[in-house]
Amino acid sequence: MTIEPAAQPAESTGKIARSAGAVSVAMMCSRVLGLIREQVFAGLFGAGFAIDAFVVAFRIPNLLRDLFAEGALSAAFVTVFTDYSTNRGAEATWRLASNVLVFFTLLISALTLAGIYWAEPVVNLLAPDFGLIAGKTELTVQLTQIMMPFLLFVSLAAVVMGILNTKGRFFVPAMSSTFFNLGSIVGGLFLAWLFPRFGQPAIAGMAWGTLIGGLLQLLMQVPTLFKVGFRFRFACNPLDPGLRRILLLMLPATIGLSATQINIFVNTNFAASCAEGSVSWLNYAFRLVQLPIGVFGVALSIAVMPVLAKQAAQKDLASLKQTFTSSLVLVFALAVPATAGLVLLAQPIIRLIFEHGAFTAADTIQTADALTYYAIGLFAYSAIKVMVPVFYAINTTRYPVIGSFLGVAANIGTIVLVIDALQHRGIALSTSCAMILNFLFLGVVLYRKLEGYPLGYLLRGVAKIVAATGLMCAGIWGLGRLLAPWLQGAVPAQLGALAVLIGVAVAIYAVSLQALRLPEFTLLTGKLAQRLRRS
Repeated sequence: MTIEPAAQPAESTGKIARSAGAVSVAMMCSRVLGLIREQVFAGLFGAGFAIDAFVVAFRIPNLLRDLFAEGALSAAFVTVFTDYSTNRGAEATWRLASNVLVFFTLLISALTLAGIYWAEPVVNLLAPDFGLIAGKTELTVQLTQIMMPFLLFVSLAAVVMGILNTKGRFFVPAMSSTFFNLGSIVGGLFLAWLFPRFGQPAIAGMAWGTLIGGLLQLLMQVPTLFKVGFRFRFACNPLDPGLRRILLLMLPATIGLSATQINIFVNTNFAASCAEGSVSWLNYAFRLVQLPIGVFGVALSIAVMPVLAKQAAQKDLASLKQTFTSSLVLVFALAVPATAGLVLLAQPIIRLIFEHGAFTAADTIQTADALTYYAIGLFAYSAIKVMVPVFYAINTTRYPVIGSFLGVAANIGTIVLVIDALQHRGIALSTSCAMILNFLFLGVVLYRKLEGYPLGYLLRGVAKIVAATGLMCAGIWGLGRLLAPWLQGAVPAQLGALAVLIGVAVAIYAVSLQALRLPEFTLLTGKLAQRLRRS
């Protein structure tokens, strides 16, 4: 039986928005520091030999991190931990947490050692064309071996984050990645300055900085973990029902995420065969597109996951559907204008952030082109972050797996068709096509599995968002022509012009959404007005 479309946002929208707001602030700090980190890389090393090697080396533990940490493990743990917290009591819940921490410490340590031992064949598989340039493969292997333990630190940090999110603590876990970037920048810069004095490459210092950052990401959450009641008890029982349930939930998700890693493998392989610097251009562009993904998509995903898990545990399907639909509207309300802004302002943004030191004007053009193509799929990438937790909540995790492999097919097919004409830009386009196909597939499947959700309500919201974005784009285009000389001037002029452009764009968009009466937006502005009046 199909539920009638909702006439108003879900009751949980305000709570989710508040939690997502706290996460977004923390994510913004992290992403801004992440951009500073990339500025450091761009200024010191430009786009070429050393950065290409670093990006591929970091990608290897990152592939496993996506599988075991911020993807499958995090989502599966939150689902099971919420059920234990709701139905089993504190003692069983904390016993499960200790068992999970010990088990994954042992498992990830073994994977880390294997990655260090087999670093060379993995690098040759991922970037075989590096062997055509003297010393590039050897440097990549060295950096891979240095950064492999990052996987252990970030995996344990993901478990701790899941515990804290389930207990209603969002800000501190979200801020943990800020400490990762701080450690990477401060520690990496110091070691990059020190290492050449001992005959080691400066880029190796940045690799050790990554390890320092990963350790800080874990340790800064520990005090809050004890504040919510956690007390560690050594337990290693692989047959524990809760752990087995987490592993069973992880299995299809890991298979699905492996499809994403296949895409990354394919893209890296193709990028390594393009002009030198292609790996770096794509990396810098994707770092920028990750800013709105993290601030909007990931923040909402983190905030909505415990709500969906609780509603599923209580078998409140109607509330779950409304929560999902309102969350999706919020994602689109943030991601669609962000997409338009990144496309229209790609070159000025890249020029301001990266065009310093070894990073040239030609690098700016190539990176901006990649950013434009990545931005096309931003709305889908962000929406998937909210959709996948629904599948976990209703225990139908095989469909994200199927969607991921459909994305692989779309990615490979698109690359083969456009790589000769578009070069590295074709890789960014193929990534967006894969995300859009995955999003459409998951949307259709969820509609069937939930026996309908308020589709008319969702489409009306999207229409208002697109209309407001159109008005915003007109404002950016007109004002951008007036500010064109400043956008290509000195750094202070660029900064001022971009700040004016973005500020005006946000104002136009917000006023337009308020005038068009998007329910989620008017709900939040109404609550804000109430708080201001009480103050």
